[in-house]
Amino acid sequence: MSDLLITGGRVVNEGRSSEQDVLVRQGRIERIDSSISPPSPSCKVIDASGKLVLPGLIDDQVHFREPGLTHKACIRTESRAAVAGGITTFFEMPNVSPPTLDMERLEEKCAIAAQDSVANYAFFLGASNENVEVIKTADPTRIAGIKVFMGSSTGNMLVDEEEVLEKIFRHAPATIATHCEHTPTILENEEAARRRFGDEVPFSEHPKIRSREACLRSSSLAVELAKREEARLHVLHITTAEELSLFEPGHDRITAEACVHHLWFEQSGYEELGSLIKCNPAIKSANDRAAIRQAVADGRISVLATDHAPHTWEEKQASYFNAPSGLPLAQHSLLLMLEMAKEGCFPIETVVERACHAPTRIFDVQDRGFLREGYWADLVIVDPEKETVVDESDLFSQCDWSPFSGTRFSHSVDLTMVSGQVAYSEGKPTDGHQGMRVEFASLRR
Repeated sequence: MSDLLITGGRVVNEGRSSEQDVLVRQGRIERIDSSISPPSPSCKVIDASGKLVLPGLIDDQVHFREPGLTHKACIRTESRAAVAGGITTFFEMPNVSPPTLDMERLEEKCAIAAQDSVANYAFFLGASNENVEVIKTADPTRIAGIKVFMGSSTGNMLVDEEEVLEKIFRHAPATIATHCEHTPTILENEEAARRRFGDEVPFSEHPKIRSREACLRSSSLAVELAKREEARLHVLHITTAEELSLFEPGHDRITAEACVHHLWFEQSGYEELGSLIKCNPAIKSANDRAAIRQAVADGRISVLATDHAPHTWEEKQASYFNAPSGLPLAQHSLLLMLEMAKEGCFPIETVVERACHAPTRIFDVQDRGFLREGYWADLVIVDPEKETVVDESDLFSQCDWSPFSGTRFSHSVDLTMVSGQVAYSEGKPTDGHQGMRVEFASLRR
């Protein structure tokens, strides 16, 4: 790894913003100061004058589809989309085929990522009604956390037995991340929709079927279990104003995440985009969107992420009950956050706190997520004066479509650095670059 010096950029980090230089040596940040001279003639200098220098994003929820679903996506393609969007580290979910329900399967995924991922990587161990003993004995230093689907999911991953949930919350060795939707409520709503519309249910019914009641009932149970069992809980993709009352700013054991599409779209978008914004939990009302944005600003929402979940274009053209839920988001998530910051939803320092710093603390990530001397050099340089117009010819996700096609963003990602190496620049990922496996603290309960 050669020395690299970034000069003249506006560093946004740990609640502050100032013009500073950043010196990278042997993959780590050696020095951050107001003025640094190149330490040697061979040191590469990157002039970031007029640009933003941010920590690389840590996306705590992605679905990269490998193994078993690689007709949709794979770790190689989706990690390339991630670094193009300023994401330097991802935590991937277990609902692949076969599902990641034991450490052997998890290590197989790590082996694929070690060969193919251009971003740093970690994987969740999935929970089921049958693998509590596996969860109890899992090494917390080798997993992002325990993923619990307290709502419908693909494969054998719906945990709907309360006794099993209690054991998971009691014995999980790391942070529990939950998908919270109450399945019986959803099934009742689906039947009501079928009685009204038959098989031609409009996509605008999705927030009624995957309803606010289904979300609140399940999220409330998760928080109750976490308090009772003194577990570390992270509730993923909050979508309703009502759920926000479950969380407090600054709480370090019970936290919540919001995803960029729930902050960007609202339910009127189904009329134009239909299946392209069908996701679980559903995008809901403009009032819900406004409430979640405010919760990002005041700290009730701790983390910003994507829930990046690609499907093929052909799959997405199906009718309501046959079109899968999920959309590709990684390549444009930072641009979405910065656009909302520009609109005054929250400051750019809050973007960095929620998308970089908070995931580090919640999941006990070692030496990443901050621009600090001694930490791995995971960072992104953003040009605030150069627009990005989303063009499908410029996409890196394997599915080759985006719900933002034609959208004009006011920023652009100029360069992404992963573990001290340039992973994305000049509009494309760097060939031959490989990410690293994320290291976690040993005591995480």
